[in-house]
Amino acid sequence: MEKFEAEKTLEHQHKSEPRDTYKIAYIIHFLLGAGNLLPWNAFITAVDYFGHLYPTNHIERVFSVAYMSSSVVILVVVMSLGGWSKNFTYGLRMNLGFSMFILSLMVAPILDWAGRPRGSYGVTVASVLVCGLADGLIAASLIGSAGKLPKEYMQAVFAGTASSGVLVSILRILTKASLPQTPQGLRTSAHFYFIVSTIILLCCTLFCNILYKLPVMKQHHKLHSHEVATTSRTKFWAVAKNIRYSVFGVVIIYVVTLSIFPGFIAENLESKLLRDWYPVLLITVYNISDFIGKSLTAIYVVKSIKKTTWGCILRLLFYPLFAACLNGPKWLRTEVPVVALTFMLGVTNGYLTSVIMIVGPKSVPAAEAELAAIVLVVFLGIGLVSGSVLGWFWIV
Repeated sequence: MEKFEAEKTLEHQHKSEPRDTYKIAYIIHFLLGAGNLLPWNAFITAVDYFGHLYPTNHIERVFSVAYMSSSVVILVVVMSLGGWSKNFTYGLRMNLGFSMFILSLMVAPILDWAGRPRGSYGVTVASVLVCGLADGLIAASLIGSAGKLPKEYMQAVFAGTASSGVLVSILRILTKASLPQTPQGLRTSAHFYFIVSTIILLCCTLFCNILYKLPVMKQHHKLHSHEVATTSRTKFWAVAKNIRYSVFGVVIIYVVTLSIFPGFIAENLESKLLRDWYPVLLITVYNISDFIGKSLTAIYVVKSIKKTTWGCILRLLFYPLFAACLNGPKWLRTEVPVVALTFMLGVTNGYLTSVIMIVGPKSVPAAEAELAAIVLVVFLGIGLVSGSVLGWFWIV
């Protein structure tokens, strides 16, 4: 009798679980994930354009430090204020973030149309800083919200972030290849590239306003409305301690990745055959492989966070391998080994990140899932900043 009652209870819970019948909520999470990282990918993939404008400024490394630092700053500010204000709703945060993205992406073409006035470099870097602030705003909102939902939504967000890199790389290749390889052709292709990116972000703004009006999301919100964690410094560090292996893993992942990509790949490696196409194509290889890695978690997710953390530590081997591509035997300094290593860098980055972001929030009580996701975003940002700073050591 007791067994029968238990089975009936499980059946009732299964029936009451909200269903995303047409996968609309999943698709929108994927698209918002893509929109979240599209501006970052847009800036770094236009390495040929910015390299032409500012050839002595190590633009990829400057962009990395500026973007990642400002993103982490806003995350830390949010945590120090004790979480999101009730008046600063999810919709308001997302709309503000995407508006900042759109304005920042239009800075580069506007400066060109204005004849590149004095101070253009500083304004360009400032636009990257603003993009970083917007990224922190959107990432904390989107990932924090997905942390409370079934794991497929977090997987969708991170597959989306990876897809943005692929989309931007394809867009850059098409715009670059369609116009003459002259300074004017380069600028015109970059203008078209930034305008199309801006249109995509306008679509993302529309999607973020649709998402929480969907019946399935209203049901999830109602289902989890009692699971609210009060954010405080004490609570933050308590949750961080509970998911310490995930925290350590995500920091190591991005220290390694950002100290190699995009700075080292874009500036240190050269190809006489491919010339200024080389960094663009390497960034494309990385973005495609990162997307593959993040998509693999839709098929299989490693359940052991300790094994995943060891996988993160093993990525330290990329340092001597990439160093060999720079200063090692002649055969290692050719395009094929570099492309293979870049592919592996992307696949491991994508898969391990996705696993940690899926498993981490599910390893704490449901009431702390959103905070756990935000904790991971904060430490992911710390890894990004640390890696982007370490990237400068390749040119010392």
